[in-house]
Amino acid sequence: MLRALTHAVHRKARISQLPAIPVSCYFMKILVALSGGIDSSVAACLLKEQGHTLIGVRFALWSDPLAPAMAQLLPSKCCNAQTASRTIAVANMLGIPLHVVSMEEVFKQGVVDPFLDAYRRGLTPNPCIGCNRTVKFNALMRLADEWECDKIATGHYARTTDTLAEDGTICTSLLEAVDANKDQSYYLHGLSQAQLQRTLFPLGTLSKQYVFELARRFGIPFDEHYQESQDLCFFPERDPKPFLIRHIPDALCPGPIVRTDGTVVGMHAGLPLYTIGQRRGLGIGGLSIPLEVVSKRVESNELIVDDRALHTTTRVSVRELHWISWVPQEHVVTPFECRTRSHSPRYLGSLKRDGEHGMFTFDAPISLQTPGQSLVLYRGEEVMGGGVME
Repeated sequence: MLRALTHAVHRKARISQLPAIPVSCYFMKILVALSGGIDSSVAACLLKEQGHTLIGVRFALWSDPLAPAMAQLLPSKCCNAQTASRTIAVANMLGIPLHVVSMEEVFKQGVVDPFLDAYRRGLTPNPCIGCNRTVKFNALMRLADEWECDKIATGHYARTTDTLAEDGTICTSLLEAVDANKDQSYYLHGLSQAQLQRTLFPLGTLSKQYVFELARRFGIPFDEHYQESQDLCFFPERDPKPFLIRHIPDALCPGPIVRTDGTVVGMHAGLPLYTIGQRRGLGIGGLSIPLEVVSKRVESNELIVDDRALHTTTRVSVRELHWISWVPQEHVVTPFECRTRSHSPRYLGSLKRDGEHGMFTFDAPISLQTPGQSLVLYRGEEVMGGGVME
């Protein structure tokens, strides 16, 4: 029954305008990324149930050597002993080879160092997007070639669809997952056509609740205390402040907290420890109206605050624009919806681009946005692309 059920789910997931392909062509050799979490484990089980030949790979990523030893054991992180043990158990259960590939140096150089550099420059970066684009999926593609795999697969909640262009080439589009609460397409908007065309997202049409049900049916080991991996994986704490204090103490110079009218209302502990829109933890007391961070002046080491919700914006500059299946014309105002966080509301507006830079104008004023975060563009359920907000 489970075999029939999973086959039905994935037939529905193959939304394609390509000519029909014989069913036998779907039996492939697939490199599946196994983090040790429930999602990647279920993805592997579904693919194995469908009859594909699998090779499992787990990446050993860089983790903070300066972090407190006890904090390294937190169950909510993806690179700890619990997830490593679950990865081995799932690979043994499925009878597939499992490779553990060291990515410490590449991850440190490609993710951690740019993360710290961005904080030094007064930004609040989103390292997961760059990690997917330049580290993890690049490595998966290289290993798939080395081990002669047809496809790669991950446990991300996202979907793809293929169309056949007039010139006979295939174009792959990225779609949001069916489960809006778990959708991860925001973090995948930087992937290339080559990466998307070769990637399977087996969980894209499934709800998280159903994935847990499948995990129980497949016998994947987890207990009632299981916690999803969350936050950034390369330090154990939920907040980046302890990590920043450990690694860029020279950038944490105390300075004045200043209102927009120039009034000094307090002292900050270092600009990297604060973010745009922050209202708590400012250390400013005795005020009748709550204040929020509205900007950082890195040159003068000033943290600028003002009355809560007093400041809004109608446009934002975007750099490093990346497009997935279609590129709008330059210097033409093009309507889109956008998100400025992975699960923020969608905002209506339009983009006018100049090369890899652009200006997004919102149809209505919104709260101040955080430089360094990504603005991702949508049309319906399709993710069109995005860039980094300046």
